[in-house]
Amino acid sequence: MSDLHLHIVSFDIPYPANYGGVIDVFYKAKFLAEKGVKVHLHCFEYGRKHPKTLEKLFFKVHFYERDISKKQVFKSIPYVVSSRISEKMVDVLMMDDYPILMEGLHTSALLNNERLAGRKLLVRAHNIEHEYYEHLAKAEPDLFKRYYYSNEASKLKRYEKVLHKADYILAISENDKNYFAKHYDHVELIPAFHPFKEIHSQTGRGKYVLYHGNLSVAENINAVNFLLENVFNHSEIPFIVAGLNPAKQIKSLTNKMENVQLIANPDDQHLQDLIENAHINISITAQKTGLKLKLLNNLYNGRFCLVNDKMLSGSQLDELCVIANNEVTLKRKIKNLIKKEFTVDSIRMRELVLGKMYNNGQNVDHLIRLLT
Repeated sequence: MSDLHLHIVSFDIPYPANYGGVIDVFYKAKFLAEKGVKVHLHCFEYGRKHPKTLEKLFFKVHFYERDISKKQVFKSIPYVVSSRISEKMVDVLMMDDYPILMEGLHTSALLNNERLAGRKLLVRAHNIEHEYYEHLAKAEPDLFKRYYYSNEASKLKRYEKVLHKADYILAISENDKNYFAKHYDHVELIPAFHPFKEIHSQTGRGKYVLYHGNLSVAENINAVNFLLENVFNHSEIPFIVAGLNPAKQIKSLTNKMENVQLIANPDDQHLQDLIENAHINISITAQKTGLKLKLLNNLYNGRFCLVNDKMLSGSQLDELCVIANNEVTLKRKIKNLIKKEFTVDSIRMRELVLGKMYNNGQNVDHLIRLLT
């Protein structure tokens, strides 16, 4: 395997791996490198620093400035794509004939580049992007941003046919695989790569319910507001909301509720402690897209995992979660779960299911077979 080289083109600098998209990028590249693949990592940059960690882990690392100028917004192709086109990168890619893995539709402009004709080209589909942007538009209160997301969704839907030129499309969930397989050939399911090696869930009972996420994102703001106003509004059960950069309305609501605690910008270890010590980790979403990596975090490290069905979105993890889709059911499930002990049997079930579907070793072997 030491002679296998792979170019990975990332939409962002994937370290630190502290948000959904880059978690899959970083750990995929890391596990490939550990298997002996010489990873040539190409990163578009727009604000993140150049971490030395990447140069230690990978064969070569290249950085290219993302063109975030307003002129990109007015092009016919999606902004997330047009702002990530680099002839300098193509020059580097042309120095050899190694396969190229493009992370997301964002970096897929390479599929249209005639200079790369004949190369093995793979695309990691992190989402059904036009559906994802449609959901962003629905959740966004700001008029200008809502127009941008809606316009971008239309462009992404038209642009997506470029995937016909890929040798393989790597879907991240069963739902996404089914969608892409209806429209394109050579679709493979390779679940999300992640940092978790074993189940760290504790038995027994915790003392609170936890919601965690990026609290400045519209989707998560809406989820927290819903929980505060409709589920925990007359509850005595302690509820902790933790995450990055909480929006003003979250701060305002949590300050008025005695049973609710807001923890802003916890460091990684603090957040993991909160997840492990919670009795229930609650995750709800209005977006039935991709795979929410915080769901895996909750299952590998927390006790009871309470979700709505959209959170599962083809993850094949239904049997490991408790499902509730409205405020009445959520209240009832929380009331019942808070009395229960989390048992060794539940941990063993997680080991069985997660070890089969989300086994990093097996999934990286699957990817390597596609490269050779």
